[in-house]
Amino acid sequence: MDLQLQVFVTVAEKESFSRAAEEHHMTQPAVSQYIRQFEEQIGARLLERTNKYVRLNKAGEIVYHHAKEILALYTKMQNLVDDLANKASGPLSIGASYTFGEYVLPRIIANLKQTYPDIQPTVTIGNTATVADLVASHQLDIGIVEGKFNAARLIVEDFAEDTMVIVSATDHPLTYRKEQLEMADLENETWIVREHGSGTREAMDNLFEQYGIAPTKLMDFSSTQPIKESVEAGIGISLLSHWSIKKELKNGYLRVLDVKGLPYRRQFSIVTNTPFQTKALEVFIDILRTKKLLTTLN
Repeated sequence: MDLQLQVFVTVAEKESFSRAAEEHHMTQPAVSQYIRQFEEQIGARLLERTNKYVRLNKAGEIVYHHAKEILALYTKMQNLVDDLANKASGPLSIGASYTFGEYVLPRIIANLKQTYPDIQPTVTIGNTATVADLVASHQLDIGIVEGKFNAARLIVEDFAEDTMVIVSATDHPLTYRKEQLEMADLENETWIVREHGSGTREAMDNLFEQYGIAPTKLMDFSSTQPIKESVEAGIGISLLSHWSIKKELKNGYLRVLDVKGLPYRRQFSIVTNTPFQTKALEVFIDILRTKKLLTTLN
């Protein structure tokens, strides 16, 4: 059943029996036989076949979705058993929201590789909702996220606090104000914001609601880097994590606005989907929890 699942998933993803045969180092007739036997066991046709394409049908989409979860669980089970006799090693799939994944995680991965060179990490960066869903469906071993997400199938642990500030270009008119700014002073500014579903966008929306303002001039971007570039160019202002703007502040490209009530604070959380952890996952979580490491990131 395990090999049948693997062959089925490969055919579905490659949309080709011949490419699946190459992937698994077997003949095309052997792949066809595996698929035929698998469909007989399931009791339904799963693939639509023509001379031009191979595609999942409705039943196939259902089976493919669960097959990915089953294979991920099988791999995790094998790694857990292997860990009983071995040191921390093997694959570790990590997901992180953009702020943490782009500006903090690389240094943690470097620490991990230096201490445990036999661990093979792979990293997926996405918005909070996407990362949480991938962990819940066993596509990732662990996620590091902020803000709200569907935690129904997840184990959640808060582990770090992030502070967020409002930044502008160094020559923005607001930087010349001598008195402390109120949030109301910023309502008519152009705000450079992240897309819905990201933790940074949620933090910004919460800030607007908290202070009772409703800015109408918003520009959406799907990652932090173009937001920083836009702010630096004088297009508008933004609420950003202090982790993401260290270089810009050091080099004098951006300036933190002195706004009453800020900085805004939010929690970063570790999310996993099982109490059973491979040694690789266990040592990675230990590194995340290390206060000394987190202190160097502030």
